[in-house]
Amino acid sequence: MLPKPTKNKKKALLALLLVLAPAIILVAFSFIGCEHKFQKLEVFGEVKPFTFIDADNKIRNSSEFKNDIVLITTIQNDCPNACAISLWHLNQLIYQHIRKNAHKQMKQVRIISFLTDGKGEPLKNLNEIKLALSDLAEGYDPNLWILANGNAREIYNISNNGQTLLQKGDKYFGGEAFQELMLLIDKTGRLRMVLPGNEEGLIRRMKENIALLQKEYDQLKSQK
Repeated sequence: MLPKPTKNKKKALLALLLVLAPAIILVAFSFIGCEHKFQKLEVFGEVKPFTFIDADNKIRNSSEFKNDIVLITTIQNDCPNACAISLWHLNQLIYQHIRKNAHKQMKQVRIISFLTDGKGEPLKNLNEIKLALSDLAEGYDPNLWILANGNAREIYNISNNGQTLLQKGDKYFGGEAFQELMLLIDKTGRLRMVLPGNEEGLIRRMKENIALLQKEYDQLKSQK
């Protein structure tokens, strides 16, 4: 028969349980939630294949980004002073995160910004905005944040549930809603999220959506 614990031993055991209890609870919850389901982004439609000319005057095709997550925006020559999106926050919250983690999971993320005249029409000369980005964005890498000359309207010409991204009105920048929008496109060319990019909070939310999309691919990879 095992000896009964003494009063001092009981106190010591109780003290030990009190110390370890939080850790035990955390471990238990980690096992319970190890197969939890994370939020999965919806599919809002297919983005048509597109071509554009980059800042090096090279013709590019969307097919070359089939293994990348792509964030599409517009950009204007007056940026960052008068811009359809909050360029400073896009740089600080998303681009710098991509750049600093380019050798890790963020290597699959690219930003493509189409230069417009502020009223939605494409502009060809990318040199001025390239200089502005080089000054604004620390460690600016044109392979990660790609400037584009092309018809952005064709890319934004997407409808879902009777709603189109090509809305017009005085409340929008330059009268064209699409100029304010960020498009998150997955590796198969599907639109997974649309958010305005003119506020810090919305850009933070887009960053979170990029992370969700990466989790989706990580899960698919782990199941193979």
